Amino acid sequence: MSRFFTATDRYVFRLVLVPMIGTLVLAASLLILDKMLRLFEVVASEGGPIGVVFRMLANLLPEYMSLAIPLGLMLGILFAFRKLAISSELDVMRAVGLSYTRLLRVPYAITIVLAAVNFAVVGYLQPLSRYDYERLEFELTSGALGASIKVGEFTTLQDRTALRVEKSTDNGRQLEGIFARVTEPGGDMLSISAREGQFLANRNDPNAIVLRLVDGTIIQDQASIAVPRVLTFSRYDLPIDLPALERFRTRGGEEREYLLPELLQLGWAKDVDSDVRNVTRASLNYRLVEVVMMLLLPLLALALAIPPKRSTSALGVFVSIVMVVAYHKINQYGQDVAALGLISPLVSLWVPFLVFAALIVWMYWRVAYVPGGQAIGWLEAIASFVIKRIKRIVAKFRRDPGDARRAPDAEEPGHAA
Repeated sequence: MSRFFTATDRYVFRLVLVPMIGTLVLAASLLILDKMLRLFEVVASEGGPIGVVFRMLANLLPEYMSLAIPLGLMLGILFAFRKLAISSELDVMRAVGLSYTRLLRVPYAITIVLAAVNFAVVGYLQPLSRYDYERLEFELTSGALGASIKVGEFTTLQDRTALRVEKSTDNGRQLEGIFARVTEPGGDMLSISAREGQFLANRNDPNAIVLRLVDGTIIQDQASIAVPRVLTFSRYDLPIDLPALERFRTRGGEEREYLLPELLQLGWAKDVDSDVRNVTRASLNYRLVEVVMMLLLPLLALALAIPPKRSTSALGVFVSIVMVVAYHKINQYGQDVAALGLISPLVSLWVPFLVFAALIVWMYWRVAYVPGGQAIGWLEAIASFVIKRIKRIVAKFRRDPGDARRAPDAEEPGHAA
């Protein structure tokens, strides 16, 4: 292994590893934080336990990693070669006979490993985590997680019990300020208020729970009595029937929940509906093209990492992010179009890939084999021109106020003459 990877390779590996890991973690964190706020709002509105938010975020992580892994890989390689180029170390390596292709040995070794990881994520881990996320969301909204009773609002259970709670602690197990109204089938009604209460399991009936109330009042209203009865209690057990919960669907309700072997089986099965076939084939090709695209990222990163001579422009970093994200969105659009059966996934997904690949190979060839060549030289020239014009305008604006104040003083003697 030491014969294959030289000291230069190990040096490049260290330069790539740190920014790659940092970018991957940062990209995944930014994507998760946006979703975290929405999940907290949903869980809070449903009155569910906070822990379910982190379980749902953990299931979203594989979906976000399918974009964060390519971004982290590309930016890690880009920042490494940008550092070498700015410090002139890259010129030294080139002078001793190391070509750009040779320097990409370690980045491509990292790329192959991460491409295999991403293949496992999008092919196997992502469908399972997506299904688990949908299951948690269903249980949250249906009340299977104990999230059906909302603090400060009336909640109806089995159309016969109305319950209102002022305060809830200990993940909903300890309640304070309780009011309950129970309507019996014959029309009898119980109105109960209590200082506090607690939910307990009912050993005799698994389809019911017991709400143990402490220090309260019961108003019993029956058709057989003229005046309602008022009773006080120090402890009262109120049985509550649990609502019948639906069973969550089996995995496969969406094409994103199918594993790669299942997509292959459904995509070419003869007894499958044409709509299902279109959706599964589009999903299969989308996942494959996203993984294969990673093999082009080292070429793209190197082509955009090297700024013009005597320049430290970071325009290549911005262009690389735009290109990768834009290509990801184009693939998503191509998948949607192919899923509708309007066009073959070979056209909507693989043709953009070939165009993207040809552009990247051309950019790399310009940098690696054309003397003084730049992948985005024209864009660098435009950016340099715009920056210079902005600087001139700013400098002129700073000088004008002083000139404007001195101008009347200089003209006054002329007017007097």
